[in-house]
Order: sequence, then C-alpha cells, then structure tokens
Amino acid sequence: MTITVHELAYYPVKGCAGTTVDSAQVLGTGLAHDRTFMVVDAADGAFRSQRTHPAMAAISVEVLDGGASLALTAPGVEPLRLDADRDGPLLDVSMFDRPLGAAVDQGDAVAEWFSEALGVKSRLVRVAPGFDRDGWGETPGKVNFADAHAVLVASTASLDDLNARITARGDAKPVPMNRFRPNIVLTGHDEPHFEDRVRRMTIGSVELAHSVRATRCAVPMVDQTTGHRVGPEPIRTLSTYRREPEYGNRVSFGAKNAVVCEGVLNVGEVVEVAEWLGA
Repeated sequence: MTITVHELAYYPVKGCAGTTVDSAQVLGTGLAHDRTFMVVDAADGAFRSQRTHPAMAAISVEVLDGGASLALTAPGVEPLRLDADRDGPLLDVSMFDRPLGAAVDQGDAVAEWFSEALGVKSRLVRVAPGFDRDGWGETPGKVNFADAHAVLVASTASLDDLNARITARGDAKPVPMNRFRPNIVLTGHDEPHFEDRVRRMTIGSVELAHSVRATRCAVPMVDQTTGHRVGPEPIRTLSTYRREPEYGNRVSFGAKNAVVCEGVLNVGEVVEVAEWLGA
C-alpha cells in the first residue's frame, strides 16, 4: 500500500471556485493563496458563503504575479483584473457571528463587481498584515479565512464508496470530488475514510496533523461548475452512514488538518503516515 497525493487545490477567495495545481507551497495557514480573500456583506462585514449564495461557486479566480493581482470572471459580468491591496483601508469582518478583526478592503470597483455577480451589496477583503487566527481541535494550528482549519484532506477511496452508495439508490448520479472543496486528495489506500484515522503524515518536507473530521453543511449540494444547488445528494446518502453525534449529528466527509511543518507539496508524492488513530 502506497498512499500518494492525487490532487492539490487552493481557493483564493473563500467560497469561490478553486484552482487545481501540480505543486503548492504550504505555509502555516495552509496552501499558499488559499482563502486569503473573502467576500463580505457590505453592511456589516459578515462573510458570504455558498450556503446562502451558491452562485459563488461559478466565480473563477486566477492568482497572478504571486498574489499581487487577481483575474475574476463570473457568468453575466464583465471580467475584472484587480491589483490586490495588502495595506489599505480596514474593515471589521466576521464569520459565523464571530468577529475576526480587521481585514484590508479591496476597494469600490471590485465591491461593485461582486455585488453585481451575486445580486447583493458586497465587498472583497484580504487578510491583513499580522493576521493571527487559531484553529481548534486535536491539533489547532493557524488559519486564514477558511472556516476553521488550514488544510482539508479527502481520499479517492472515500469518494468511490460514497458514489457506490449513491448509485445503489438508483435515482441519483455520482458526485465529483470538487463538491467537497478539498485542498489535498489522497489515493492508494482502498479503505474509505482512512484519512479520518491519520493523526500525523509527512509529504516531502510538509508535516500535517489531524484537527477534526470535516462536518458538512449544504455546500456539497452545490454544483461547483454552474453555481446551482442541485441536492439532495451527497448529503442525503452521507446521512445514512456518516453522522457525527459529537458535532450535533451533522454528516462528515474528509478530515481537517493543521500544518506542523511548512514546505512544498507535489502531485504524485508519497505520503508517509507517522501515526494512525488506534495504532
């Protein structure tokens, strides 16, 4: 059994489309450029999410010039090139009704662009210099604008098992991995959800440690290409075998990890599991 990295992805703007890559720098807060920007309510600074605005999934974001600028595209809106402001006006923002402090507002032009794309008054903010946010769980780690953890890990075995269960129902189609928006997809182990049991792993120079299982809301029911909610799958099927009583009986898929050692990840690299749960 050789576990390897099957896919890598980062999500420059929280809730918007991801970018798959063959190689990624991993920082203490996760893959470079991952969720360093966030769309917020123009009135109160509360974050916007696919939970309430599924159209975010169809907004593509290309990181240019090492993060100095972004190229934004969305259905029905003219493309926009944004020069990122790293040290401009500050805006107080929040996530899940919890204050995150001040973030760097990216200006009126991109605010109008996101407002048009989503049909609600919005602004775009960036992680401010010195931003320091703790995760939580078994190994808390640090995090940018992800929900609460640096790196989301899933496996092809977990998806294959889920899709076998979905198709066995006879009334739904398999779902792609992008419904779960992972950063790292692992392959090479045929045990579904083995990523839940991995407590420490090393991939090249990168070391990751388990934080919590990844509980799920409505986002996996959003088609990540069209930005339309198309449920009830995969949540319906997950609810039959992946309930988490310790987390309000929500369903789970994937595992959230903290970064212990920074470095570079590459697709195809071998994963060395240093510690398994119960081993």
